[in-house]
Amino acid sequence: MIDQTKPPVFDGHNDVLTKLLRKGEPDPERHFINGDAGHIDLPRAKLGGFSGGFFAVWVPSPADKAFRYEQMAKPSYDIELPPALEQPEALKIALSEAASLLRLERLGALKICKTAAELRQTIEAGQIAAIFHLEGAEAIDPEFASLDVFYAAGLRSLGPVWSRPTIFAEGVPFRYPSDPDIGDGLTDIGKQLIRACNARKIMIDLSHLNEKGFWDVAKLSDAPLVATHSNAHAICPTARNLTDRQLAAIRESDGMVGLNFAVAFLREDGQMLADTPIDTMLRHIDHLIQHVGEDRVGFGSDFDGAIVPKSIGDVTGLPVLRKAMRTHGYGEKLMEKLCYKNWLRVLEKTWGQ
Repeated sequence: MIDQTKPPVFDGHNDVLTKLLRKGEPDPERHFINGDAGHIDLPRAKLGGFSGGFFAVWVPSPADKAFRYEQMAKPSYDIELPPALEQPEALKIALSEAASLLRLERLGALKICKTAAELRQTIEAGQIAAIFHLEGAEAIDPEFASLDVFYAAGLRSLGPVWSRPTIFAEGVPFRYPSDPDIGDGLTDIGKQLIRACNARKIMIDLSHLNEKGFWDVAKLSDAPLVATHSNAHAICPTARNLTDRQLAAIRESDGMVGLNFAVAFLREDGQMLADTPIDTMLRHIDHLIQHVGEDRVGFGSDFDGAIVPKSIGDVTGLPVLRKAMRTHGYGEKLMEKLCYKNWLRVLEKTWGQ
């Protein structure tokens, strides 16, 4: 009988740290270690064969997520973006989430990996491997002093925006139907940020960035183009997804796309409804493989940050996805690539280690 907890899944995006921050308790990390009601915790990660991923430091806006999800269950929607955040306030929250990640490492729950060699060794050892990722660069000052401090703490991946605007770029709103060509591209300081990340070998995440910003990064960056949690616009025409032209650029750069499990970015109707079949996910994987190649597709679940298909539910549902992939005809070599080896490949190329 096939073990459906293997190959291990290394995932392109989760929002565990923001979820822990919202606990508002002295020791929120215990929820991750002992078990919690979210999508990922330590006991359930082992049950699902979850080997780790990009742990996002994200600064929430004072907005009503329930209202956003309610709007995204309609046939069409265009949700106004939250306003830009002030850097000092964003820095305070980002530091709190980064500190939570560091505490999880001290408690032995995971290992923050700063090199590709560390990442490979940690996965092979069966320990949760974490990449410190900054989703939205609101906490970064124009002089990049905070970037250097975060880098010293382990930051190895950064997205210039999370949808709302920053001093660096503009993101895409939650809009359906829509293409991602919305707003201006990188600002001058945004172009400096891309160069600063290249110089430090910090991976640049294109998820949430609008199309003009995408092409600005493609022109400037000397690293593979990576979207950690994005899907195919040809199947689900939401502003958050990637057009075939963008996918071609990712392929040309030898980059990577992580399949987002968020149902509003999977379904053809763009609705945030959990009753979404796994076959829809497989359609996106097939499309991504067709357009970027089987060496450049992985997972970017958005666990703890979105509504995912109810047949998966949380990290313990990953065996359900593996079984569906095998039934769909994916061989074991391709399974290993999709589950974790493609992330190792692109990070080795990006980090140079």
